[in-house]
Amino acid sequence: MSIPDRPPLVSVIMSMRNSAVTVEAAVRSVLQQTLADWELIVIDNGSFDESGAIVAGFNDPRIRLVREASTSCLAVRLNQAVTLSRGEFIARMDADDICFPDRLSRQVARLREDPRLDLIGCGAVVFTSAGELVGELPVGRVHQDIVARPFAGFPFPHPTWCGRATWFRDNPYDSSIGYAEDQDLLLRSFRHSRLGAVDAVLLAYRQDRLSLRKLVTGRLTFMGSLWRHGLATREVLPVLAGMTNHIVKAAVDIATVSTGLNRSMQLRRLRPISPAIAPQWRELRQVLLAPTNLAGNPGPCAA
Repeated sequence: MSIPDRPPLVSVIMSMRNSAVTVEAAVRSVLQQTLADWELIVIDNGSFDESGAIVAGFNDPRIRLVREASTSCLAVRLNQAVTLSRGEFIARMDADDICFPDRLSRQVARLREDPRLDLIGCGAVVFTSAGELVGELPVGRVHQDIVARPFAGFPFPHPTWCGRATWFRDNPYDSSIGYAEDQDLLLRSFRHSRLGAVDAVLLAYRQDRLSLRKLVTGRLTFMGSLWRHGLATREVLPVLAGMTNHIVKAAVDIATVSTGLNRSMQLRRLRPISPAIAPQWRELRQVLLAPTNLAGNPGPCAA
């Protein structure tokens, strides 16, 4: 399918690997955006299931599927997608996320009304593959809150990001790391960037349970980023304090998940769901999460 001649206002970038169960709902949530001036760039990161066929089945020239035979880390694929992007703004999401219908319109409007902002997030609700809400991710709403404790981490969920394309090109992901690429990027860029958020839940983040491997590996990777940052900026003492904090948290993660308290730990990391979100989610669930998909089967576009 040919690429439209006129560049879109916003490029949505997504990397997927073996996402046949979830990617249809993710793409459909982009198709239902109230802002229609977008392109969706999907990098198939070496899938061996029907992911590519599902995305290719959408007959929309705004959707660009790039198939890669080999698998690379997320940072590599996101840098690749940024290079391919033609929009003035770039928005992130994963192949198992769902955007609320006004996500792009509200984030783009926020960036347009405040030219000082480089990158913004939004509220995000966590849901299970059964379609049940679990809680809301903690998200910093203003720059000062997001960067208040940089060595402890940034409360700025990666799939909620939407920013100026120039910022993404000036601040590429570190392709040498396989985890915590978002936290590493924020650590390297927060002092010369302006961050913010739309104070509304605009994304649904799929998470059935916490992954101990991802938790611990992510913390270890970010500790490496902290050490490199400390050496470069000579902030060794505060960086060491931050690394110690992550070591303690990693130990708590291991102890909690290993003793079967996965759901309890997941709930402690989340905030209660806002009352206004439940009816919005019921409508989205009915439209995007068909019973076949909830059961773990491909939807009609997989045929």
